[in-house]
Amino acid sequence: MRINPKLILITLFTISISQFCLAQGGKPKVDWLIQPKGFEATIKENGSDILLTNGLIERAFKKADNLVCYDYRNLSNGQQLIRSVEPEAYVNINGKEYEVGGLKGQKEKAYLLNEWLSDFKANPEAFTFRASKIVPLEASIQDRGPFWSGSKESAGGKGLILEFIHSDLKGIVIEVHYEIYDGLPVLRKWVEVVNDSGREIQVNRVVNEVLSLVEGESAVVGSKEDMLKQSGIYFETNYAFNNAMKYRLSDQTLHWETDSTYTSQVNYYLTTPAKALVYPKDVSKINISPKGRFTSVKTFELLHDSEDHERRGLAIRKMYRKLTPWTNANPIFMHLVSKNREEVITAIDQCAATGYEAVILSFGSHLRMELNTAENHKEWKSLADYAKSKGIKLGGYTLFSSRTINAETDVINPRTGKPGGAFFGNAPCFGSQWGLDYAKAIKDFFRNTGFSILEMDGPYPGDVCASHDHPGHEGLEDSQWAQMEIQKSIFHELNKMGVYINAPDWYFLDGTNKIALGYREVNFSLSRDQQKILNRQNIYDGTWEKTPSMGWGFVPLTAYHGGGADAVLEPLNDHLEDYKQLMMQYYGSGIQACYRGPRLYDTERTKSTVIEVIDWYKKYRDILNQDIIHLRRADGRDWDGILHVDPSGKEKGLGMIYNPTDKEMNITIELPVYYTGLSDEVNISFEEKNSLKYEITRDYKINLPVKIPANGYTWFTLK
Repeated sequence: MRINPKLILITLFTISISQFCLAQGGKPKVDWLIQPKGFEATIKENGSDILLTNGLIERAFKKADNLVCYDYRNLSNGQQLIRSVEPEAYVNINGKEYEVGGLKGQKEKAYLLNEWLSDFKANPEAFTFRASKIVPLEASIQDRGPFWSGSKESAGGKGLILEFIHSDLKGIVIEVHYEIYDGLPVLRKWVEVVNDSGREIQVNRVVNEVLSLVEGESAVVGSKEDMLKQSGIYFETNYAFNNAMKYRLSDQTLHWETDSTYTSQVNYYLTTPAKALVYPKDVSKINISPKGRFTSVKTFELLHDSEDHERRGLAIRKMYRKLTPWTNANPIFMHLVSKNREEVITAIDQCAATGYEAVILSFGSHLRMELNTAENHKEWKSLADYAKSKGIKLGGYTLFSSRTINAETDVINPRTGKPGGAFFGNAPCFGSQWGLDYAKAIKDFFRNTGFSILEMDGPYPGDVCASHDHPGHEGLEDSQWAQMEIQKSIFHELNKMGVYINAPDWYFLDGTNKIALGYREVNFSLSRDQQKILNRQNIYDGTWEKTPSMGWGFVPLTAYHGGGADAVLEPLNDHLEDYKQLMMQYYGSGIQACYRGPRLYDTERTKSTVIEVIDWYKKYRDILNQDIIHLRRADGRDWDGILHVDPSGKEKGLGMIYNPTDKEMNITIELPVYYTGLSDEVNISFEEKNSLKYEITRDYKINLPVKIPANGYTWFTLK
């Protein structure tokens, strides 16, 4: 019998793309990214074993001479992550470091056999296991926002608390907290130090996670940085900053270390990065009063089942959708540059007339949130009340960092003992009296005005402060932690008020809603044609790990960072096609842009165009806010595009395809439809016309003929 080589390649590709969907006996297994139901979280205690599982991941503990985690598996692909046992945590109390749980005695560190556990012994200096209890999930940040949201439903699940005590530290209890969720291959872990000792204690470094993991790759020689490939697990904590607009570059807590006791590793110098520790490095000397407690950073651990770039991004995005549901809110807003009350009223009226939902007073406007006076609050409350009477919410911009206040207020450089050398050069310290007053002023402003959106620029970027005179922190060692806590108090209190928060740094896990896609500001002084292509590149690049609602873009309606006549959109009526396409690019990706200027329209013709785009967006809002499959990045030479997918939606997909050339394109694109949930056939309609049926190939693709006008775009839906 002759074998068709092409059929073999198709079959191998199908197995590769969906190896996570195959089960024993050849029966298809449900893919959690398409159908997450059925993966119910459970915590079981059976004799000496404690097991957390949901059918996607499994983490197991043994109650032996001390408690130890001995099994951490991805059930979708069978990957075992642990090669060696470790303590549950490290805590430093009053200057001495202690292990929490764990066992000693493993000699071979490349792999672990369960039968070895009975020979391992507890570290006599460690905190020892006392008790465990199954608890509900910790109460989530309140999502009381008034804005449209793709979903406010958070994942269910179960929690586990493991208690540890120490004979030399009476009254001090270490709680190791775990959470496991329904339908997600994710755990969350943190540590709490409970002080019932009757005296103040000092907590220094707390390592809330330590895992000796199977290395991602090995080499006989090579530095730690050269070999840092850990594909099986993704860590994210609520302690990230540096304005990168990307978590991996903002993270301050994940540390990959070498393991010299792992003597059978391939690397000659034993420098393979095969141990992951989670802790903020610039935090120590936190004083905990009697009856108080210290809570560490909280770490999400997502187990990846594939090396595929898109699938890994989809997994992270699904984690955000379910575990930070407030990030699914996505109001339609304009960025107003105002000089007086009348301009605010005009913007409110234009938003109400075109279907917009909010006005944010942009930087450069006459709003001053820091002015904590009754007169200021009264003025802005009257405008917020007027906006609400028109069905519009009001928001505003405030700048914290990247400026100087005075020598008594600014962060003090530990090397010089003077201001300067901060992340933004100079910055106020949140723990200074000015910083504490600023935090109070922001809370009071929203409490007294009824504003609905905070846009906080330059939020705390992680600066340490060596001052001993600031009332909000003791000194250098606790300054970063204290300042983060002050900022978080703003976010948490505003969350309770239902306020939506834009912030250009990675604070999603503490209640912010949106961050920038990532862009270069001076690019908005380039020509409109350049801006269109660059914006699509920003959209494409900024949505691998962010959902559409988590990012914002920028459309300057008036001159921004200079630029010539070919850069600006005003007068809007004179550049209406460019204005419309820029709106369609953003709304077609589900991403809100900051339409910054004094107005949304200047003529009835412009007004009609804005209404047309907003009506279209609202009609397809559900699918447009779903995840993006990246088809082709814009390069100005050929077509580019994206595909939204939603296997549970009315529309299973919506594609946006662009033609940057001056000639009409008639092309056929290979459209991947796996994540639409469709497997046999699909009905596709271009711009709501002439629905046609297409058969789906065994590798979950269709060959789709597309006609794109010169310098234009088209869109289509899948059902």
